[in-house]
Amino acid sequence: MVVLVVGVEVRTVAKQVYGVPLERSDYLPLVAHQDSCRREDFPKWLESFGADKRLALDLFSGAGGLSLGLTRAGWTLAAAVDHSGPALETHAANFPGMSLDVDLGEPAALEELLTLLQPAAGRIDLVAGGPPCQPFSRAGRSKIRDLVENHGRNPVDLRKELWRSYLRIIEVVKPRAVLMENVPDMGLSDDFRVVRFIEQRLENAGYATQVRLVDAWRYGVPQHRKRLILLARNDVEQFDWEPDQEPVTLREAIADLPPLLVATEEYAGGRPYILPTERVGVRRTPYVPSPAPSAFVAKMREGVEQDQSEEVVWDHMTRRVRKDDWEIFSTMESDTLYSAVDESLRRYRADSFTDKYKKLDWAQRSRSITAHIAKDGYWYIHPDQNRTLTIREAARIQTFPDWFRFAGTRSDAFRQIGNAVPPLLGEAAARVLRPVPGKVSENGLESRWSRIRTELDGWAAKRRRSDEWVNLPGRHLPQLTAAVVALLSGTRLQQAQLEALADQVRGVKVLSPQKVAVLKELAPTPAARARMERLEAVVGLRRIWASREHQDEVVRLLEMKPAEQSLFKLLNGDDVLWIGQGALRVAARLNGSDSDRTNRLSDGRVDLVRIVGSGDNAPLRMASLRLIGNTVCRARKPACGSCPVSAFCLGQEEDSEGLREAPAGDESARVAASVS
Repeated sequence: MVVLVVGVEVRTVAKQVYGVPLERSDYLPLVAHQDSCRREDFPKWLESFGADKRLALDLFSGAGGLSLGLTRAGWTLAAAVDHSGPALETHAANFPGMSLDVDLGEPAALEELLTLLQPAAGRIDLVAGGPPCQPFSRAGRSKIRDLVENHGRNPVDLRKELWRSYLRIIEVVKPRAVLMENVPDMGLSDDFRVVRFIEQRLENAGYATQVRLVDAWRYGVPQHRKRLILLARNDVEQFDWEPDQEPVTLREAIADLPPLLVATEEYAGGRPYILPTERVGVRRTPYVPSPAPSAFVAKMREGVEQDQSEEVVWDHMTRRVRKDDWEIFSTMESDTLYSAVDESLRRYRADSFTDKYKKLDWAQRSRSITAHIAKDGYWYIHPDQNRTLTIREAARIQTFPDWFRFAGTRSDAFRQIGNAVPPLLGEAAARVLRPVPGKVSENGLESRWSRIRTELDGWAAKRRRSDEWVNLPGRHLPQLTAAVVALLSGTRLQQAQLEALADQVRGVKVLSPQKVAVLKELAPTPAARARMERLEAVVGLRRIWASREHQDEVVRLLEMKPAEQSLFKLLNGDDVLWIGQGALRVAARLNGSDSDRTNRLSDGRVDLVRIVGSGDNAPLRMASLRLIGNTVCRARKPACGSCPVSAFCLGQEEDSEGLREAPAGDESARVAASVS
């Protein structure tokens, strides 16, 4: 049997070979950039090559996807820091300045780095980076849990804390601007606590900040990839993103690259197939330019030098293909699930690996390229060749241009590509932070969000002394009272009715049967009465109200639903986000967005965190937004005159045509129930 592979000699192999041999590709060494420098030469480099340039520092740089985005947006890399050999070799080959191997989780190494960067303090304009995201991502959680349970790993994964090193460097280097990129789960998985803390620290240092969930495809990246971007600057409170670009399909991104498989005559009717013993692709492959390349391809081919007067494409190579994989690939369409694959060919459980194989679609965007591609390429099967994506195809989908090469083995390259920030996304985010002519601030600035929080803090302090005390956390609201209010949430009681019930347990240390009977009798509706009946489960239990340590036990005993549990913990002073319609409406209006109607659980939460902030008063602000949203900031005819933050509202314009009431004083807060 004969199979032809472009760039590989013809071989004859026995048909019965089934598996593939384990192999490592050759190691690609790369020469350092001509304007790179060593540690000891850094001060001199700053005064020579870096003297007249806008400098950037990239932390957790990997191969340099974000570095390339910064470069395209007008910055020059002064230094990059990572702790992976092949990635640093790649970075050193493609960028000037220092490419440093530093473990930022080691305090001594961090202090040594800060000393090294001291000559650049005040000279570096932007600090960028993405602290390692594995502990935050859904894909990494099960692996970490297994390492803890079965291999004795410390459950406190210090990679989660590397953002502290990131902040420390910012506070020492004092850049004008900051760019942080990570997976959305860094925020969504923990109510954005880490993100809010970082924002607060940056704002305390005089930066205005913006957190944003960004779809990479909106900025020319041909894949589904949502990222969390945190931006900060201390010169002007201005974050203007450029308009969305036209989406790029997979065909527009990689269809010009040379095919690696051609038909055999002896197997499967001439369909493309490669035998297990053959390599797929090589380091150097001749390239025939398309007469009408897509705009994306034209951008990717810019700067590619000819090799011996011939156009080439580099690193167009992937793994060998098993015979059974080839049979699976040949029967798949882009919407085929692994469970639909012939059972005799499956090597994995279909119930556990529902998306184990994914054939890509020419007319769509690729699925997100991740570091998992370094292990296998089953998530990235070529649309019409029965193989997985090559290094160059994956790099294209991540928007690395064709001249950009990756040091190391084939797996090293895949890992670097999967871990990278798509350069076009990095460029789009960096452009938002470009200096504004004439805007310089030596002392930083007070952000709009800081001013909003200050107003909320003052307003809430006054409200805690009013008849709305039941809606705001603090020492005045004991744990038992918070539980009663949480149980009554959703019953649509008026404020006076809620206060009357809460007042019955104010100062009560232990519930008696008589007290529960009084609460049931005072409950004005059947729904409220049924909620009060649930209190019978905690009659006589004094210790559970003694401290917040027993919160979870209270939740269990009272069989609180998720919304009730969240409100109980908020009123008890926990730093949680309350994802209620009223609070989301206030946040959307202050942000000038429609996130309360279109994307509550992601963009809506981002709008909330900008206002809630971090620190001791965060729960109080969150509860204040809930109260404002349920009383004065109604969906129709909002009473803006009674809103403490109406001066900052960006959503008033849409409600200006006769929908807003005149100031209604305190009475406006006594109508719609604050327990919805």
